[in-house]
Amino acid sequence: MTPRDIVLAACLVAVAACAPTHSTRPDRAASGMAASTAAPAPASTPAAGASAMDSRRDIVLAVANPLAPMSTHAGSNVLGYASSGHYGAGQRAAGMLAELKKHYDLQEVAGWPITALSLYCIVVKPAVGVDRDAVIAALAKDDRVQLAQPLQDYAVYTEPTPPDAHRYNDPYVDLQRGFVATDAALAHTVSQGDGVRVAVVDTGADLTHPDLQARIHDTQDDVGTDAGAFDRDAHGTEIAGVIAAVGDNHQGMVGIAPKATLSLYKACWYPPGGHDGARCNSFTLAKALAAVNDTDARIVNLSLGGPADPLLGKLLEHLLGQGRIVVAALPPNGSERGFPDSADGVIVVRAGSTTAAPPGVLSAPGNDILTTQPGGSYDFSSGSSLAAAHVSGILALLLSIEPNLDARTAHDLLLRSSKLTNGVLEVNAALAVQTLRHDHPRR
Repeated sequence: MTPRDIVLAACLVAVAACAPTHSTRPDRAASGMAASTAAPAPASTPAAGASAMDSRRDIVLAVANPLAPMSTHAGSNVLGYASSGHYGAGQRAAGMLAELKKHYDLQEVAGWPITALSLYCIVVKPAVGVDRDAVIAALAKDDRVQLAQPLQDYAVYTEPTPPDAHRYNDPYVDLQRGFVATDAALAHTVSQGDGVRVAVVDTGADLTHPDLQARIHDTQDDVGTDAGAFDRDAHGTEIAGVIAAVGDNHQGMVGIAPKATLSLYKACWYPPGGHDGARCNSFTLAKALAAVNDTDARIVNLSLGGPADPLLGKLLEHLLGQGRIVVAALPPNGSERGFPDSADGVIVVRAGSTTAAPPGVLSAPGNDILTTQPGGSYDFSSGSSLAAAHVSGILALLLSIEPNLDARTAHDLLLRSSKLTNGVLEVNAALAVQTLRHDHPRR
């Protein structure tokens, strides 16, 4: 080997000794950020990622990190190299950070360069039991530190996402204007009326209807002229469906309180021919109300009305004194001078309208309401009778959460939680449940 070959071989060995033993990462080239020669890699690599950070304890610490001119000695490249824990930190910055961590007993969580400010930042944790504010104050007085502050949390400005409403498999659920308008499916994520019995004093109802038969607890016929007519009666079938039609049975619709149970009292009947509305009298209604008195039904739905009656008034007063919640439909003429709407303590409901309701009267969906019909069928119906049934259903949801809820509190809660939709203020099942849980946080 000639002397020239010996010198060339020695140079190649020197170059090989200076060259880095790790390769440049593709994301470094994409960053376009020059870096000076870094300090040796630390003994342990900090855990990167925000999930490892705690704003209650962590500190943001920054030191100067001026960009040095690109090195041109053998083995260098346009990016330079830093330790795996301090990518982008110059040798001086990495050295200062190592000294600061050792002096103040800090554990590094993550680090990153801020080229625009010529800084290198790290997030550190003080030692257990050490006061963070005291450490920040000490770091702020250290000449090596450019910035020391608490790690702080921020949030985007958006409304909390409400829980998903229960999705029913009943095919007509989206056609139920009242069910949709009252956000009943959302209320059902909290309550479906479990354990609550509703007494419905009305006509008979279709006891074999696939959306009703599982929710009927007992029945009583106080008219007694035609046993077969009980199942053929439309009005009671409609009211029962709105209150408690079975949900998730791949059949028809869903009631406002699909797990409540119903006690049906036939006190009203259809005249021969069935073309006129059903009628009742003092005797049949008194028999029905007296029967309700012997049950544990907390809600009494009276989607009917007529003149004031001393006997019925006494029975109604007795039921109210027992803590029952009586729901009545506002007469079509808007008058509140009869039975049962005029009694003190009765919750009176009208069908929602853009006109203002009489003082204290609740508004609920009552126009074009899809509900159950005799013969296992379904159809649309309208009137304050349907509106009252919506309120009875919502009350069942509330009583399932708070069994001791009284009529006055329930009325005020429903009024407070009513929602304005398309210019119509109506009761809202989801907001009523939410309001009740706010008023009774342990429930």
